[in-house]
Amino acid sequence: MSILRDSLYLFLALTAIGHLSAQSAVPVPYAHAHNDYEHDRPLLDALDHGFTSVEADVYAIDGELYVYHDRPELPDPARTLRKLYLDPLQQLATKNNGSIYSGKPAGFQLMIDIKNDADAAYELIRQQLSEYPGLFSRIEHGREIPGPVMVFLSGNRPIRTILEADSHIARLDGRPEDIGKGYPAAKMPVISENYGKVIHWNGEGRMPRKERVKLRTLCKKIHREGKQLRLWAMPATENAWAAYLKQGIDWINADDLARLEVFYHRR
Repeated sequence: MSILRDSLYLFLALTAIGHLSAQSAVPVPYAHAHNDYEHDRPLLDALDHGFTSVEADVYAIDGELYVYHDRPELPDPARTLRKLYLDPLQQLATKNNGSIYSGKPAGFQLMIDIKNDADAAYELIRQQLSEYPGLFSRIEHGREIPGPVMVFLSGNRPIRTILEADSHIARLDGRPEDIGKGYPAAKMPVISENYGKVIHWNGEGRMPRKERVKLRTLCKKIHREGKQLRLWAMPATENAWAAYLKQGIDWINADDLARLEVFYHRR
């Protein structure tokens, strides 16, 4: 069974590599794949639709990082962060001369949502990311070292560890209460929040003026610090997406990958 299983994993990996070499979608600069791992082909489906940011929930279990929304009783060895995301991203960057999208130097984000112990998971994340030199942007002794993929951590975040570090390979996903605290964008590039905690518009018709003012004010505060705004659990319609972008939201959380891609090309 072990030989059969390993052969299957090798076949899937080779299939993915063949797919990646042909991947040529137009990058959508504000497209974030919410719970990306729930799609039939994690990462690959998002790439097919031009997404430039993907989200992976991870659990640190027995010295490995597994990608699941809920903690599994028996983790599937095919669902590690390395196999679903890190290895394919490295393959892409190698084939595309340092870019994720062929011939298109668009930046790419990997948001890792830590579901259990922050410190244990971060240590594994740090170790694994370090095994891919040149793939991930990082901070070394306060200096930005570029790379095609930026990683930032959400969920149970190792906040103090990263804020106090002189060098780090992952950043932090912030919250609105972090605005004004002096956290540099190099350490906290994105501010995320539940949509319903910011405004209550249902996405139909025109966004009420009061809601527009609240959203625009939040966007301006975040942008003044050189950071970007992402909201989750937002109404997902073309009308709503257009309004969010007009008010300054930087990332559109989407589950329907094809729908957001079509919206982008029709604007």
